[in-house]
Amino acid sequence: MVYSVVKSEHHCRKMTSTISFNVSTVNHETFVLVGIPGMQERNSWMAFPLCLLYLLTLFGNLTILFVIKTEQSLHQPMYLFLSILACFDLTLTVSTMPTMLGVYWFDAKEVSFTACITQMFFIHTSGVVQSGILVAMAFDRFVAIRDPLRYTSLLPNSVIGKIGLAVLARGVCVCFPVPFLIKRLPFCRSNVLSHSYCLHQDAMKLACADIRVNVLYGLIIVICTFGLDAVVILLSYVLILKTVLSIASRAERLKALNTCVSHVCAILIFYVPLIGVTVVHRFARHLSPVVLMMMANVYIVVPPVLNPIVYSVKTQQIRRRIRKTFQQKKIRN
Repeated sequence: MVYSVVKSEHHCRKMTSTISFNVSTVNHETFVLVGIPGMQERNSWMAFPLCLLYLLTLFGNLTILFVIKTEQSLHQPMYLFLSILACFDLTLTVSTMPTMLGVYWFDAKEVSFTACITQMFFIHTSGVVQSGILVAMAFDRFVAIRDPLRYTSLLPNSVIGKIGLAVLARGVCVCFPVPFLIKRLPFCRSNVLSHSYCLHQDAMKLACADIRVNVLYGLIIVICTFGLDAVVILLSYVLILKTVLSIASRAERLKALNTCVSHVCAILIFYVPLIGVTVVHRFARHLSPVVLMMMANVYIVVPPVLNPIVYSVKTQQIRRRIRKTFQQKKIRN
């Protein structure tokens, strides 16, 4: 009898532990996004600047696309690559800004699990595609400087289209497993994320299971895309400098280098925030959460805003066409 009592107590404990384990590993149906950490009542302070940047991003990139489409002289490889970059700047903005504005302006912090992993996919895919387009633009600058007479024949529209599709396919294929890697994880801890949008590295930290596969896959993506792309861009500019230095005329050397200024600015605009966010999250966790929030927002918001501004200011053909468009509208009015 004593044995049966002990056995029943053991059975009850086992059932209790099993029940508690099953309850604790139920996946969250929603995630909670965060605005200004520790100062949620001041979220509205960020809302107006974000809304202004959102409108500027839409206006700037749509203007670039309109100008390139309507101006026949801009149907060149450099500007076609720029139009692809503008498309993915818009993709990144449209997939993140409404959520961010909802958090800061309307205090709409909850996002469904499906919506979160979908946004995650678009954010990471846009980043990989943008990095690939910057590589293609570096190759474009090298061809234009190395062999200017055959520039358009070496890079016809069909080749530009194939490069664009290849870059898009790489981004989609590389980032396609990311939502599934998150979906397989059980979440039993807090469902509060660190930012006002969803990232793979942010969501996986909330899992109560082994995340080594996620960490390893994320590291492979970074090395094989951003890391490799940075090396290729660097090598391209080494070859560009070598070609420029072989030009006899100083004026021609400066003219050749001047065509690369916009692209160099675009590279810095993309990679500096990316590196900054990575370094801060890896090695500077002691910093204020507000600093982390600002860095994360800069990474998402600033590049899509600045790219059209840089190319409009530094590219004479685009600047002239924009001015001409607005002058025609003034005359009509």
